[in-house]
Amino acid sequence: NAPSPPLPIRKLLLLLWKILLYTLGSLDDAFEQKNTARHEHGLEFIAENPAKVIGRMPPILPPLAGAECLEMQGQTEGGSSARRAKRQSFTKQSALDSDVASDDGSTNSNNISNNTSNDEDASTIAPSTPVPSLSSAESTLSLASDASSVDPASTLLMKELPWVPKVRQKDLETFLEHTRKKFVGFSIKDDLTTLIGLPKPIHESIKILKQHLYIPLSEVQIKIEDDIVKYPLSKKETNVPDTAAERLYRATLMQIPQFLIALLKLLLTSTPTAKPKTESINILCDVIPEEMPCSMVQTMKLGFDINRHKEMIVKAVSAILLLLLKHLKVNHIYQFEYICQNLVFSNCITVILKFFNHNILSHIQAKNTIPPLDFPTCVIGPQPELTADLFDVPETENYCWRNMFSSINLLRILNKLTKGKHARTMVLVAVKSAPILRKTLRVKQAMMQLYALKLLKLQTRYLGRQWRKSNMMAISAIYQRVRHRLNDDWAYGNEQETQTWDFQTEERALRNKIDIFNQRRYHRIAAAHANNNNTNNPANASTQNASANEFDFDSFTPLNNDLLTALSSNNNLGDQDLPEAFKRHYEEWLNDEVFNVEQQTDWDALLQPKSIVIY
Repeated sequence: NAPSPPLPIRKLLLLLWKILLYTLGSLDDAFEQKNTARHEHGLEFIAENPAKVIGRMPPILPPLAGAECLEMQGQTEGGSSARRAKRQSFTKQSALDSDVASDDGSTNSNNISNNTSNDEDASTIAPSTPVPSLSSAESTLSLASDASSVDPASTLLMKELPWVPKVRQKDLETFLEHTRKKFVGFSIKDDLTTLIGLPKPIHESIKILKQHLYIPLSEVQIKIEDDIVKYPLSKKETNVPDTAAERLYRATLMQIPQFLIALLKLLLTSTPTAKPKTESINILCDVIPEEMPCSMVQTMKLGFDINRHKEMIVKAVSAILLLLLKHLKVNHIYQFEYICQNLVFSNCITVILKFFNHNILSHIQAKNTIPPLDFPTCVIGPQPELTADLFDVPETENYCWRNMFSSINLLRILNKLTKGKHARTMVLVAVKSAPILRKTLRVKQAMMQLYALKLLKLQTRYLGRQWRKSNMMAISAIYQRVRHRLNDDWAYGNEQETQTWDFQTEERALRNKIDIFNQRRYHRIAAAHANNNNTNNPANASTQNASANEFDFDSFTPLNNDLLTALSSNNNLGDQDLPEAFKRHYEEWLNDEVFNVEQQTDWDALLQPKSIVIY
């Protein structure tokens, strides 16, 4: 906040990221925890590790748009050659139909490296190592892949799908219901085995669908939660896993919205296209010196430090958000949805798209480092005098590890926010994110291209036939790289999928389920937080107490009031076990119910039947 004293934001964010990595674990640990949780719920293990599959995928070479070809060719050639280059750009599709090969015949790889820079962690997925391409025009438009020769067996052949197709149980039920109504005339609810009256091709189709049936962990968790809410007396959650993610969520539940808003403010302030504002957060307090530089060399060094400082803040924020989403989704789906919904309500989708709405290639190729001042060069051996010649970065690498890492993380966060949510997908369509995501495909890095293609696949059915006709290269890349969902006609805009949706109702229903989950499992934390707020602000006491008592699940807990059970128990009750209300009115209870000296109880009157009046 503005009144708060200046803090070293970059150091705090990097420290928070390292703490989360140490307590929650890396992304590989989240994958192992997911398999463990699936085994506990009786589900099959996931054999595909996404990091390993993506590591064997070569990047694609998407062609340029016609206008871009005209802009490049128009400076040196006439109009006829420019039109010819435009026609050729639309007809060449061999780059998406075969492997990417270098001039000497060696296959380009996109291996995932564990080596990161001095401010990155080895447990995160690192991008591939590009080298400059042969032509200067190509080097300014895309990043080249690693030119080192690798074993051809380690690279995926494009003749086979990189991912195993999946089928949701809902899609299987919909297919069976449609075919039964068509061939039999009626449908059977919750029956996936009866195939009487259906033709043999339908039997084979259902067999294939069942072979690829995938039940996610989130559906099992939602089913358990719905049963607990529907049957509060018979269905109870007895064993809450005491994991690091559970303890973190319980400790920060009341402050999660404020934390996420603060992270998004830092991300927005550190965006390359962000304009300085008076009310923005001061993120450069530990970079800008007290005395302004007086020489050109010091001014250049300060400019490099400011840009590098912003890049590290974006990197830390994106890594923190991705770690939280990954681990909370494994722990419980409603914890993950609570984080996602707070991010969406805080305009996280538009903030991430604003980050990509600039020249992403120049951002990834940015060199905001000074080699003599990097660690460990700055502490080993004699230090050279800082001159203008030291700012010339050698052209051994035409990429920046830090910016590539941040871009991939932000694309993954955007995927997690919008996957399976029609309302949030329509936000992508409304803000015209398709051209922005298409520009990211020009970065020749397989992981970054994959998550950009996933985002394009989500909104393809809403973009219209003309967009699909002019972007067939992207459609082909989606078919080739993204996982197939059988019975998913994402590319043709089915009427059932493109119908008008009540987006507010969808988000409100999800919000109600999240609130019921939080009130049921963490109602004591919410009550304590409400009491603290009532003490600080008595004016809101009645409203907060009403909201805290809205979901009182303790009132459904059965009690054993049998006298024989109490007398037969061997537990010795002390004064500390008696409730305060009983101690406070103990003497009054003795006078009224035990001694009763002033008036005698008419025991015969108590045994007489009385009429009950129902109002």
